[in-house]
Amino acid sequence: MEAININDFNNYKITESEIINRIISGEKELFEILLRRNNQKLYRVIRGYINDIQEIEDIMQNTYIKAFEKLYQFKHKSEFSTWLIRIGINEALFRLKEKSKTYSINNQASNFDNNHILEIPDMTQLNAENKIIAHEAKQLLEYLIDSLESKYKVVYIMKEVEGMKIKDISDCLSLSISNVKVRLHRAKNMLKEKFNESASQKEIYEFGNSRCDRITEQVMAVVLK
Repeated sequence: MEAININDFNNYKITESEIINRIISGEKELFEILLRRNNQKLYRVIRGYINDIQEIEDIMQNTYIKAFEKLYQFKHKSEFSTWLIRIGINEALFRLKEKSKTYSINNQASNFDNNHILEIPDMTQLNAENKIIAHEAKQLLEYLIDSLESKYKVVYIMKEVEGMKIKDISDCLSLSISNVKVRLHRAKNMLKEKFNESASQKEIYEFGNSRCDRITEQVMAVVLK
């Protein structure tokens, strides 16, 4: 089979299982495909547990290295991203335990409007002035999400921000589907108000461009060493 051009991986028709099998067979450079496909999702999920950006990137790097080292254990019974996220969550929880960090609901949560769910329009439809407003609204939304207790925040991010399926969230967090739905419902009810004009949810907790390149280069340097 012809070699993959890493720069064109998004357009390359290759299954996840094939990529993984080829990596295990020795084509280590293909691990970059899995990194770039999962950087955003992994970042957002870990962001549900930890706020410090440098610490999150460190956890991401450790997660990828462990995933690479244990790739042969992946059984293809679930999506690779689900398996990867489990590793990332374990890394985040271990880091929290190490530092004895505790998270609690912000006092403002008690004043949140329980009757509204965030509705966020497409940024492309906003004019220049409204884009400034939207940027500020996005920052406020991130602040409000951060005020949630971790167990609610991570479920909200996985479902409403990252768009994961309830079943996949259930698998990642080892929770029943009903418990995931309850936590998601409570997370929504804790959020303060409906935004008339705000940023696209796809832009919340972005992990792209130079940051994506940096974590990818750091992990691949270890993988290809």
